[in-house]
Amino acid sequence: MKIKDLPKVDRPREKLIKYGPGKLSDSELLAILLRTGTKNLNVVELSKKILSSITKKGIIDVDYEMLSKVHGLGPAKACEIVACFELGRRLLQNKKSTLILSPKDVWEEMKDIRDNKKEHFVIFFLDTRNQEISREIISVGSLNANLVHPREVFEPAVRNLAAQIIVAHNHPSGDTEPSKEDLEITQKLVEAGDILGIEIIDHIIVAKDYYLSLKEQGFL
Repeated sequence: MKIKDLPKVDRPREKLIKYGPGKLSDSELLAILLRTGTKNLNVVELSKKILSSITKKGIIDVDYEMLSKVHGLGPAKACEIVACFELGRRLLQNKKSTLILSPKDVWEEMKDIRDNKKEHFVIFFLDTRNQEISREIISVGSLNANLVHPREVFEPAVRNLAAQIIVAHNHPSGDTEPSKEDLEITQKLVEAGDILGIEIIDHIIVAKDYYLSLKEQGFL
């Protein structure tokens, strides 16, 4: 069956546009790179054949010579695949993952805003090994339910495929004692996280020289 004969929802390119790359299989992602198949294989089937060959040799060692032996894969496409994998390897080598294990780690990571004159509400998106995937500032200003809503927190959490998150914000006053609003927002986020299956590990309040963990204080 040709790709154009598949329902639109099953076509790799349309699937990526609608659901994002995380919902595609390895063969579907590769199919988007290849664009076309051969006379006897559609592009997804060709991708599966290529990936089968790669798996046997190991993705680290993929080179042009190996791909050139795959029937139906011409020089141009083989070069595109090798270039793509090489770029991915280089990006991974340059990636420095931050391991966050304690409130002090969060305090250290907040050094750029912990003594700011305005409150910054920050989310740390973590994988299952407590490695930071990304960090985002959700709001700037005094915390209230209008500024910090669960959808503002969990939409990027889902997008980043986070397994767990840590929330944090600074107190410009230097007093790290949690306010009534701090506790209410934390509880609301915990409840939303339970529904979505994304755990709120902690809520850290930071100041220039101190920090407070709501979990350590028994609020979480």
